[in-house]
Amino acid sequence: MNPEPDVVVVGAGPAGLAAAAVLGRHGARVLVVDEQQRPGGQIYRQPPTGFTRPDRHARAGQALLAEAAAAPNVGWLPDSTAWGVFGTRAGLDDYAGPAPGPGRIRVGVHTPAGGRMLEPAALLLTAGAYDLPVPFPGWTLPGVLTAGGVQTFVKAQGLLPGRRVVLAGGHPLLLVVAAQLVEAGATVVEVAFSQHLRTLVPGPRDLLAALGSAGKLAEGAAALATLHRARVPIRFGTAVSSAAGADAVTSVTLSRVDPAGAPVAGGERALACDVLALGYGFVPSTELARQAGCAVRWRPAEGGWVVEHDEWLRTSVPGVSAAGELTGVAGAEQAEVEGRLAAYGILRELGRLDAARARTLARPVRRLLARRRRFAAAVLSRFAPAAALLDALLTDDTVVCRCEEVRAGDISRALCDHPHLGTANAVKLLTRAGMGLCQGRSCAPAVCRLVAQTGRTAQQVGTFTAQAPVKPVPLAVLAADRAV
Repeated sequence: MNPEPDVVVVGAGPAGLAAAAVLGRHGARVLVVDEQQRPGGQIYRQPPTGFTRPDRHARAGQALLAEAAAAPNVGWLPDSTAWGVFGTRAGLDDYAGPAPGPGRIRVGVHTPAGGRMLEPAALLLTAGAYDLPVPFPGWTLPGVLTAGGVQTFVKAQGLLPGRRVVLAGGHPLLLVVAAQLVEAGATVVEVAFSQHLRTLVPGPRDLLAALGSAGKLAEGAAALATLHRARVPIRFGTAVSSAAGADAVTSVTLSRVDPAGAPVAGGERALACDVLALGYGFVPSTELARQAGCAVRWRPAEGGWVVEHDEWLRTSVPGVSAAGELTGVAGAEQAEVEGRLAAYGILRELGRLDAARARTLARPVRRLLARRRRFAAAVLSRFAPAAALLDALLTDDTVVCRCEEVRAGDISRALCDHPHLGTANAVKLLTRAGMGLCQGRSCAPAVCRLVAQTGRTAQQVGTFTAQAPVKPVPLAVLAADRAV
């Protein structure tokens, strides 16, 4: 049997790749667990093995991918799901089998060959983020997709999910996805931003923050040029209010919104399309961290609940670190830098670097991270979705929990009939919202907003408790004490 890895890295996106490269070069045995067939995450997503096609976007991230692939002592576990972390909370995870060895953590993983229980000395969580779900009338129709989902079609498979596409939301990713659709042959009917243009104009501090982020600025400029050549209209102060169609989306209604984000009466218009791509931002994928017992804090501008950490990106749970979007949604460049910093912190904890050497190696990384964080803060402050808009889109008949078919009206009535319901978990128990296959990934933000409308703060409302398995796995994986 192979020896247990020193470090398990969950996620093969920018943070996980950078961390694995640093850890491996310094002699730590690393095992990277990722759900995709090939490393890269969503931002550097690679087509499946054997799938070839010309794609200029595939060049993005090649240097980081090559660095990680060339690093010694790094193993890869693709097509695999980390579904639980055990040995971190006394008495709460005994069912996972015997306690891990001294100084070890147990990580449950479902692989194509079956279940495994890994026992690393350190765990680095870099699970990334997913598109913020925004419920509105018609959002469950086939053809209504997230911007990230559309991007996966185009980047990974070279497929178009439709021919006439409307993109709506409030995140700059919309421009990049729209340009990729144009280059792939789709007709982009319109790109609609809920923010007004004047709120997006950068100030002097924002321009200073942009220094050192020329790559992102160039990417945005290239996307705008592509859309300009294709004569794609880009509108501001505009939001999608509903989608219509019998068996799939055939049209969407767009509404003018005021500077606060509230729809303006009489400002509606309809557009025919067969795909609606939504991009309002991202939610950190903190489920595994929360299941492990890591403390989180509410940071709405950074995606919601983010994992708390110290200067070395260590969480509140000994032996567990977090990097990338879990610490706050900020993009691939910051995630890569955080991965390197977290790796130096782990090497320090494992005794492979002394404190002085770790500080020396981390010094330039911290300087770069400070620049990245300034740029990310400047972007996030302007593109965060308006609460007034998200609230206005919900009608009583709008399905909030797709898995259990719970509507916004069901939750509102439960809150009215039971004023003592003050947490997301309490509403979950009474209405079943969040009890489905996705464990609340699609509905938790909306459910929490509805509870918060009773006058409670986000901290009081909380979010759904993360339970193992954090993602669906076969029962046989859960039944085995220790799979081989």
